[in-house]
Amino acid sequence: MDRFRLPSEIPEEQWPAPSVFIDEAQDLVKSAREQKLEIRVMGGLAVYLHSLEHEVLWKKLGRLGKKVFTDIDLVSYQKYRMKLIKFFKNREYEINQKLLYHYGKSRQIYYGETIPMVEIFFDKLAMNHTISYKKRLEADPLTVPLAELLLQKLQMVRMNEKDIKDSIILIRAHEIGEDDDDRINRNVLGTCLGSDWGFYYTATENLKKVKDSLTTYSVVENSHAKIIEQRITELLAYLEEYPKTFRWKSRAVLGTKKKWYNEVDEWDIIDSPL
Repeated sequence: MDRFRLPSEIPEEQWPAPSVFIDEAQDLVKSAREQKLEIRVMGGLAVYLHSLEHEVLWKKLGRLGKKVFTDIDLVSYQKYRMKLIKFFKNREYEINQKLLYHYGKSRQIYYGETIPMVEIFFDKLAMNHTISYKKRLEADPLTVPLAELLLQKLQMVRMNEKDIKDSIILIRAHEIGEDDDDRINRNVLGTCLGSDWGFYYTATENLKKVKDSLTTYSVVENSHAKIIEQRITELLAYLEEYPKTFRWKSRAVLGTKKKWYNEVDEWDIIDSPL
């Protein structure tokens, strides 16, 4: 097998079609479950899999092209870490030993002949802000729960256009509710953001950014834009009223005078799971 290459290093003519990533991601979750291992898809691929009824909007926003998916991003529990090395080896993936040493027990990175790269995180996603998956992966059979999927986008301090578009699609495709039954569970968002002022600040500012961006995308029909705007407005009001912890209130006093987010290393910036 050729040496490990970042997705950015692979020429477009060698790039697998989006359907290859989709089929492999679904099969990875199914095959792992058959071996009593729990893994779930996250990132842009998960947004797509959970929003198929709005594929037209996805395409109009320019999110479905030749190189729309750069890798397959997964989450699992720490207890499956060693078993997953064997699982991926049996599927003819190779683990990157250098990055295994770099990330230790928190993250594994594999590469293969067909899929350029598969990343799997354990228990949490720790980037600009931290999202915990403790006892949460079972809430959805294929992807991380919708609340955590939205939080993945909203935790980015420098939210880019791709993240904004994914958030637009995710919020349009799903109601805001109080459970995980194909809804964005606002209780999960409230619990997470109500105890961490920094994450709350980043997430709510990004929700406002997504809402404001609707006027710049002419491909988003007015009927869609109104639904998205209403859902964001309601979610922001809910998060503002959600009870805050003493830790949240204490940190809020300092505001942005003190850095409220974690820096990520060069690798995370180049190939983030979002």
